[in-house]
Amino acid sequence: MAKRISLAEADCPVARALDVIGDRWSLLIIRDAFDGVRRFSDFQSGLGIAKGMLAARLRDLVERGVLATEPASDGSVYRDYVLTERGRGLFLVVVALRQWGEGHLYQKGEHRSRLVDTAKNAPVAQLELRSRDGHVLRWNDARVQKVGEKSGARKRKAAR
Repeated sequence: MAKRISLAEADCPVARALDVIGDRWSLLIIRDAFDGVRRFSDFQSGLGIAKGMLAARLRDLVERGVLATEPASDGSVYRDYVLTERGRGLFLVVVALRQWGEGHLYQKGEHRSRLVDTAKNAPVAQLELRSRDGHVLRWNDARVQKVGEKSGARKRKAAR
């Protein structure tokens, strides 16, 4: 297996983020943590992931500050995995992936889980990217300003 190259010092915020949470198991663990899963055995049975792989992913997410461990809420000798502030900051990422999947990977009428507003028990609205003044931005309404590039130096391009 090829050695994993670290992207922790990359100029691109997307690359740095993927260095922390860029594999499917890590994202699915984070998704399950948002759904209230806290125990190793519950992650393992829900995901069907090998115990060794799960242990490695959980350890990595704890080391990177996405999850923390704390004494089990039921007073047992087990440890619970809980989202940190950094981990909770991934909520919009998980929702964006969910909504993209709903819009592109399901047939009309196909059954799937739903994300609902707990106060209203109604589906949440579609996420939208907005400018500072509040208007909706589409994929071609924004671009990445590279490190060292002067503001306005490039013609507008799609964000990568």
